[in-house]
Amino acid sequence: MPKKYSAVPGSAGVLSHVDTDGSIRMVDVGDKPHTQREAIARGNINIAPAALQLIRNGQIAKGNPLQAARLAGIMAAKRTPDLIPLCHSLQLSHVEVDLRAKPDGYEIEACVRTTSQTGVEMEALTAVAAAALTIYDMVKAVDKMMVIGEIRLISKSGGRSGSFRRS
Repeated sequence: MPKKYSAVPGSAGVLSHVDTDGSIRMVDVGDKPHTQREAIARGNINIAPAALQLIRNGQIAKGNPLQAARLAGIMAAKRTPDLIPLCHSLQLSHVEVDLRAKPDGYEIEACVRTTSQTGVEMEALTAVAAAALTIYDMVKAVDKMMVIGEIRLISKSGGRSGSFRRS
């Protein structure tokens, strides 16, 4: 039986990845039904004005960092179990990574879908992180002060725990 913990003061929950001895374990999802699941995650990368101008003018020496970031995010979502030890391998039906220009950089959003026995929150979060890191890698020659941040789950649907939407 998993150990109890307090997720929020006054509430009790269960750490599903910890057994009664405190050892880390992978959750068995074998008895869970296959349901349609979707997760959306977002993050930001702040970039100096001069580097932003180079990106927007197509003058980054390594190529287009936005296209590379989009592809890296998709690839990362598909490889999440290789990066996050207790994630299940999932057959993803859709991964989309969008980058929206902001005055100080880009907002990155990933939407991931599957029909499976477990959710795709980690895949969406990993896609956002990989996309942001790819931009950093491609632009670091002209801006080492970039800041990656606010990577968070925006929404998820499907599964026993139901829907979640960040307010």
